[in-house]
Amino acid sequence: MTHTGNPFGQVLVALVTPMTTEGEVDWPAVEKHIDDVITAGADGIVVTGTTGETSTLTDAEKIRLVEVGKDVAAGRAKIITGGGSNETAHAISLYKASEKAGADGIMIVTPYYNKPTQAGVLTHFRLVADATDLPVILYDIPGRTGVPIAYETILRIAKHPNVLAIKDAKGDFSEVSRVLNQTDLMYFSGDDSNVLPHLSIGATGLIGVTANIAAQPYRAIVDAVNRGDLAAATAEHKHLEPLVRAVMTHVPGTVSAKYILHGLGRIGSPRVRLPLVGPEEWEAAKIEDELALVRGVPGADFSNFRPDRNAAAGGALPKVSGTTR
Repeated sequence: MTHTGNPFGQVLVALVTPMTTEGEVDWPAVEKHIDDVITAGADGIVVTGTTGETSTLTDAEKIRLVEVGKDVAAGRAKIITGGGSNETAHAISLYKASEKAGADGIMIVTPYYNKPTQAGVLTHFRLVADATDLPVILYDIPGRTGVPIAYETILRIAKHPNVLAIKDAKGDFSEVSRVLNQTDLMYFSGDDSNVLPHLSIGATGLIGVTANIAAQPYRAIVDAVNRGDLAAATAEHKHLEPLVRAVMTHVPGTVSAKYILHGLGRIGSPRVRLPLVGPEEWEAAKIEDELALVRGVPGADFSNFRPDRNAAAGGALPKVSGTTR
């Protein structure tokens, strides 16, 4: 299938998966949170990605997140399914089910743990992309997978008609420029602190964790870059800096984002699934110190911030029967 234009959006939220205090997915909270971030300016939602705790979601939960996302978005934003699997056959099965559930696109992460060669990475991407008619974003995050997508591999997979974009969490700006010069691929910033630098060299948009808390400033940054107003984009970038530091520096982004959203009263629990746990006392204190520096960020008013460190402490196992796969 030929995909024209940008089928993903520009301001994409790497969505957290709200959970109950028992560690089950809180479906009403999922619906509310998706609606909140779309209302704040997101035009794309990545469910079941790293931030959504894909490693500890069941396959059934992953598919339902796509279905719920489509229902809530109601055409206002694209729903992209992330995660996949480091087993190619399992990844294909998940993405086919996600396509059937209504996903607008898929994000394929480099196979993790196996540490495949570049030939293996390329074959994995090709087979998954062959198995779907949906547009594909590749996810390059060697800090988590242990394997980068090499420049030469990117050039080869870019020829696949379904592969349209890359989410870059590698931070090699010279490589991004080379790929943009040599291919028609779109780039999405996968590092919240580098959104503006990525956009300034030609990236299409972002897939952000901090956007769970404040999507509106990212909308403003992207819109400013689109109209060539670097001064306005830079001002928004500076306002966001302490919030990005609070979310991305001290604990995994999933943990801090849920801690902050709960403190703002926007989700009912900050729970994450083991082996993730909530911030320890000293980590929570560091996050709150950063939040005290946030000024002028729409959607991030911390004057009534009420964190519950006891609620965030520890993790929870999901109450599911049988295997999670």
